[in-house]
Amino acid sequence: MSVACLGSPVLAAQPDWVLEGNATWQARDSQGEVVFDDRLWVMGGWFNSLEAPPRDVWSSHDGRSWSLVAKSAPWIHSDLAMAIAFDDKMWLMGGWYNGRLPGHSAGNEVWSSRDGVAWQRTTGTASWTPRLAAGLVEHRGRMWLLGGTENYYFGDERSLKNDVWSSADGKSWKLETVAAAWSPRAYHQAVVLNDKIYVLGGGNYVPVHEARNDVWSSSDGVNWTRETEAAPWAPRLWFSAVVYRGRMWVLGGWSKDHDNFGDVWHSADGKTWQRLDTKTCWKARHEHSAFVFQDKLWVAGGHARPLSNEVWSLSLPEVWQP
Repeated sequence: MSVACLGSPVLAAQPDWVLEGNATWQARDSQGEVVFDDRLWVMGGWFNSLEAPPRDVWSSHDGRSWSLVAKSAPWIHSDLAMAIAFDDKMWLMGGWYNGRLPGHSAGNEVWSSRDGVAWQRTTGTASWTPRLAAGLVEHRGRMWLLGGTENYYFGDERSLKNDVWSSADGKSWKLETVAAAWSPRAYHQAVVLNDKIYVLGGGNYVPVHEARNDVWSSSDGVNWTRETEAAPWAPRLWFSAVVYRGRMWVLGGWSKDHDNFGDVWHSADGKTWQRLDTKTCWKARHEHSAFVFQDKLWVAGGHARPLSNEVWSLSLPEVWQP
């Protein structure tokens, strides 16, 4: 289903979203996603809260044709896990297992793979506490994990974290700061632009809902600057963020006050934001995948009431003025 992404009139020359089709993987949200080996990858996710999360791995060379690479990977905490491509490998770490059922848990295992089939677990567990829905980026030759929550449906504000950890190999993790300047949070996003880490929005889901739209930046992961207390995009959880064409992009999400969002925003510095208005857009959704691939911006899956397996792309003109 498509809708218009309209905050202001759309000019004829502006880019537009294209529905590439429906993937062959089962509709889902909260999956891990990476671009690796010139392919799009989707891993695990969430079908419902009354069964263990899926452990399948899928890849695509064009966003339209998808191949099942692994039916049952060895990791189990695949709901709201953190994923990244780093050091010529795909990495999946942390996450939630078993929904609301007995035996639920958060994880701090770190797994990596070069092909999506064979996965290797680093020795033991990571130094950071078991958690889900953290930020994870590559910066200055290291992986950086930022915040998250130690419990999903059953925690309280004490479960939320604002610690920052980094690692060059996924085995040895360094605590960069136990408490960053931004408030403890989960369901946020982190990106890297112009040699700075940015932390965007997020907050908490239960038992007390809190959604934010602040933006913070740091060059070292320790000293943080608040770029804005309130970006023009509404406070939200469960959104996606990527860097594309020298700008950071915020796509979709959810808040208790608004439900799903279907808007797209971009910024070169975290302070000044603009909305991208298009004639066609994906239906409002949360916990979808966002990719930058083949010089296009991609959105896949997510919870669009109902769960979706749609794949959308948007290509900016070679010469584009925001």
